[in-house]
Amino acid sequence: MIDADITYMQRCLELARMGRYSARPNPAVGSLIVSNETVIAEGWHEKAGQDHAEIMALKNAGADARGGTVYVTLEPCSFTGKTGPCCDALIAAGIQRLVYGMVDPNPRVAGQGLEKIRAAGITVDGPVLEQECSALNPGFIKNMQQGLPYVRCKLAMSLDGRTAMASGESKWITGTAARVDVQRYRAVSGAVISGIETIIADDPGLDVRNESLRCEQPLRVIVDSQLRISPEAKTLHSPGKVLLATAISSDDVISKKHAAIANNNVSILSCADGKGRVDLEKLLRILASEYQCNDLLIESGAELAGAMLSAGLIDEVLTYIAPKLLGSDARPLFSLPGMMTMSDQVELEFLDVVMLGKDCRMRSRVINAR
Repeated sequence: MIDADITYMQRCLELARMGRYSARPNPAVGSLIVSNETVIAEGWHEKAGQDHAEIMALKNAGADARGGTVYVTLEPCSFTGKTGPCCDALIAAGIQRLVYGMVDPNPRVAGQGLEKIRAAGITVDGPVLEQECSALNPGFIKNMQQGLPYVRCKLAMSLDGRTAMASGESKWITGTAARVDVQRYRAVSGAVISGIETIIADDPGLDVRNESLRCEQPLRVIVDSQLRISPEAKTLHSPGKVLLATAISSDDVISKKHAAIANNNVSILSCADGKGRVDLEKLLRILASEYQCNDLLIESGAELAGAMLSAGLIDEVLTYIAPKLLGSDARPLFSLPGMMTMSDQVELEFLDVVMLGKDCRMRSRVINAR
């Protein structure tokens, strides 16, 4: 690895981030082409079904790509999906060298693209800035490796760790800047999940309302074991699609509820755990496989957040903290009954702290679930 490779890969990372809201469910990828120590073309993956980053860079370079070096954050694909194999296009373009950030975790690729490029006589170097490239797409990586989405749990709380008054009143704990930041996390997510108690109490829309982010609306998933949701609930009529996850298995009951909602953008999924509740892990696996959900954002109350944490399904906690006190009668962050000793604790690792107006956001990684 040479210093120039790091510099060029850093630019690829910047390019990849330009597609972080619009590329899903595909990974965000950036690429550039260098010839005679000069960047002659750049590209990034903007939208699923459209050109991958390398192809965009090749088209921008034209014939000048021949003999050049291609930098890309993710190994070029080796199979035909909605687009053709990128490795074939790179070979045909006559590039001399490929520098990659990380190997593609997709089992359909997993090093095969690199091997095909090497077999064509092209020099292949990497990984370069592998950790940074991996951080671009944690959900894509986790889905490919574990069949589960990368789960972030968003919580807004007072300085004394409360999320709402005892009555359920919670608008607004945090200020405008924090709520704008939440919109970005919604936009990067394939799905936003909430519980029926939150829907009944707050009637949130749960949609992305920032048009500048240029994303498709994430799927809104409501955990509603007994299908108590009102047909008038705001989230059922916000832009985008909704999935109601229920423990009810009766086709007749489900059909009647669907007819009452009278919205073709709303689907109902029976996903019971045998105890009258929704099987959360099964639900997440369905979201990852059938709905291509790589990143999931939880926006719920203490019950669902606690159940997800206890089941070991949360990867990251986004805690928005307001400089306010709500008192000991107000509601907590997580419902985690049965924690009696320090050995029962859930350990997290702080990743970063950012000021957002008068509030701050703490981002934490879950080290051990219960």
